[in-house]
Amino acid sequence: MRNFAVGYERLARTIVMVFVVNVAFLVHTFIGVIVAGFFPSVAASYSTFRAWALAEDKSWTFGQTWTMFHRTWREELLSANAFGWPQLAVGMLLAWEYYLANWNDMGIAGIAVSGLLLVINILFALFAAVSWAIRSHFAERPRWIVRTSLWMILARPVCSLALVVLLAVVAWAWYTWPGILVCFGLATPIFAIVTTIYSFGKLPGLDSHARRDKEPAAKAAA
Repeated sequence: MRNFAVGYERLARTIVMVFVVNVAFLVHTFIGVIVAGFFPSVAASYSTFRAWALAEDKSWTFGQTWTMFHRTWREELLSANAFGWPQLAVGMLLAWEYYLANWNDMGIAGIAVSGLLLVINILFALFAAVSWAIRSHFAERPRWIVRTSLWMILARPVCSLALVVLLAVVAWAWYTWPGILVCFGLATPIFAIVTTIYSFGKLPGLDSHARRDKEPAAKAAA
């Protein structure tokens, strides 16, 4: 019974933490007049969830979560916009091409092109999701982040598949229970992305398996 109570408390605190990140996301996006505030809010969300995943004590308070988010948001005002807007432009172009392929009668060739564009759009969405997580974890140049993100999508198929499944579940939950979208917004998929990469990505310094392997050794040494 005690284990159930502890697990329930951890789950409740995690839900509250995700809710606080969503509120911070909305507030800071509007502070930046949306155009300048959106991508720094994305970067701050990734960094906040990364810090939470790596923390020994995950029972974060409202103030602790908000402070972490706000500090990162201010630091990311310029660099996150420089990283995010080109991604958005490419994503919109790919989505537009997919729309054209589906709404114009091009026969059998059109079906093949539509299928190819669907795969490209999914891969790009995965790349975008992973790239922000890589960026929050490594202080490297954008070119290195892009290259590492592409490599990770191909070299970690289990992680990539888990990301697709979880993001599909999030989309289904939004559609089935719109209140989840209202209360937790984009913080939900970002949290799912960070925790999935933490569990399956095997990134140096952001790997739950490596961390669990070290814990028994640390206890034995003590």
